[in-house]
Amino acid sequence: MPETDPSPLISLHEVHKRFEPGVQALAGVSLAVHAGEFVALLGPSGCGKSTVLRLVAGLDAPSAGRVDAPALRPGAGPATAFVFQEPTLMPWASVFDNVWLPLRLQGQTHADVAPKVRELLAAVGLSAFERAYPAQLSGGMKMRASIARALVTRPQVLLMDEPFAALDDFTRQKLNADLLQWWQRLQPAALFVTHSVAEAVFLSQRVLVMAARPGRVVATVAVDEPYPRPAAFRHSTAYHTACRALGAALEAAGHEASAA
Repeated sequence: MPETDPSPLISLHEVHKRFEPGVQALAGVSLAVHAGEFVALLGPSGCGKSTVLRLVAGLDAPSAGRVDAPALRPGAGPATAFVFQEPTLMPWASVFDNVWLPLRLQGQTHADVAPKVRELLAAVGLSAFERAYPAQLSGGMKMRASIARALVTRPQVLLMDEPFAALDDFTRQKLNADLLQWWQRLQPAALFVTHSVAEAVFLSQRVLVMAARPGRVVATVAVDEPYPRPAAFRHSTAYHTACRALGAALEAAGHEASAA
């Protein structure tokens, strides 16, 4: 993480979230993500990982505690981008128009944005599909378009909620590698939700392990390996050591949840 600015871009301090009718989703969650840092949230279904993202994005408010993130600051502009598990592309719009959408909402014309959008489409491997419609794309290509739309504003914060969960392993691994290239290029603070130990280790500098409801962070596992991370990283001693540490942390979290 950068040493020049010690202030995190994202911070949660003792955050609680309760939904009606009395479901306690989060209890005392504290975490921080700095500029240029890639952090994963890992835990079982229902532990509140997606709720954390929604709080950071300003789509929900905490019941107690404090959340600080660009999306919550007045006049911050399009500083935060959210990639959901489903691509959520407009089916009636071309790939180009889907990626253009955030800039169009800012009042930027087709002529204004065409070079930027085409540069980004080239970066995500969709140059030949700018006039295609979502129904003509594979699942992986739809997700590439969705990520391009998220990155087109050059956000300070990139939130990703299991974006590759529905993809086959081959496509998922390819998009993991590509995502790291795109992230290194723009250096946003990335907060990535996943159920996959392997994915969390491959992508992240830190993995925050959450216990089941009420969700809370119970462990942090550092992945002290430099980027870029080639496919061979998945066969390295460091990778398998981190996977084992995460597996043990998840097991401990499960025992803690059972005892709660």
